[in-house]
Amino acid sequence: MATNSDPRIIRALEQALEGGETGVQIAAWLDGELIVDAWAGETGTGRPVDGDTLFPVFSVTKAVAASAAHVYAQRGLLDLDGPVAKVWPEYAAHGKDGITFDHVLSHRSGAPTIGPDTTLSELFDWDTMAARVADQVPVDPPGVRNAYSPYAFGWVLGEAVRRVDPQRRSFHEIVRQEVLLPLGMDDFFLGLPDDQRHRVAVLHGEAPALPPSEVLEAASPTHLPFAASMYNLPEVQRAGLPSAGGIATARATARLFAAYATAGRDGDPGFFTTDTVRRCLKPRPADVDHTYGFHLPVGHGGLWLVAPDVSDSHPGGALTDKVLSHTGAGGTIAWAEPERGLSVAVLHNRLFFGPQQITPFGAVADAVHAVAAEQS
Repeated sequence: MATNSDPRIIRALEQALEGGETGVQIAAWLDGELIVDAWAGETGTGRPVDGDTLFPVFSVTKAVAASAAHVYAQRGLLDLDGPVAKVWPEYAAHGKDGITFDHVLSHRSGAPTIGPDTTLSELFDWDTMAARVADQVPVDPPGVRNAYSPYAFGWVLGEAVRRVDPQRRSFHEIVRQEVLLPLGMDDFFLGLPDDQRHRVAVLHGEAPALPPSEVLEAASPTHLPFAASMYNLPEVQRAGLPSAGGIATARATARLFAAYATAGRDGDPGFFTTDTVRRCLKPRPADVDHTYGFHLPVGHGGLWLVAPDVSDSHPGGALTDKVLSHTGAGGTIAWAEPERGLSVAVLHNRLFFGPQQITPFGAVADAVHAVAAEQS
């Protein structure tokens, strides 16, 4: 079932399967050491999950896009409090000249859309999508309302990073060479090579059921769903959509969050500065999100400030105390706890939306915390 034989981790995996999960990986890093590396269940291809199985991670990919922006800001190539249009003039169209990177990262740009008529084939063409995003008409002035950007987020940050890159590389090359490989995330792919497809677990389960709204349809068109029907497609996995196309192992995913968790601590490799982490921990206004119609606890650095549904011992099952996280459609999650130096990723292939009779990942954080406490 798992390489980590700790009974608490095994029980957490069993609870996930009892909750309806099909295949799952859990990984955790503590101050640079891999302390949990575990898995259970089936890939959906007739093979059991193992430590090298790859899973689509959906919007956890946004943490990678945000991280690229932070890296370039730390190098002085981007001013996160400055306007996007300073480095991407076309983005100023239709009055978007006042939108800053901070607005984008905190999902308060007022321009969360890609257009309801966007086609699947258009999603695969970077220049087409960059032009689409630049030409969007805002739904609000910047900084006025929260409005999560399911797809456009990655193209705004990605195109800006690409434009200031000294080597003029593609965003996918920048991510690979400046974020993934330096952090040891070899098994995180933004644009899956064909020779790695055999490792990918097959997604199945529910599709998101969200109340219709004009903003939501323009930001996340219903014909481009965050669901198994779309994200199992080889062409989608190959494209590496910058807001949702990541495919990875839990080990690799947790490494990204380990860089946030260890900033400023003994042994910190220095990938992120403490100022970057401080920005990420600053919450945006706690208003209802205009895209989805409910509260989303997002910070100013592009990460979430809560890890939902991963603890049986916390109220509501959510970790909320100085947590940096990102969720993905259907229950995927990764998070960092900087005060502990701890990072965790939980990847899976059975998509869940809405309340569950049994929370599949409820025991994960409790089990990982218990293991970490014994190794601190």
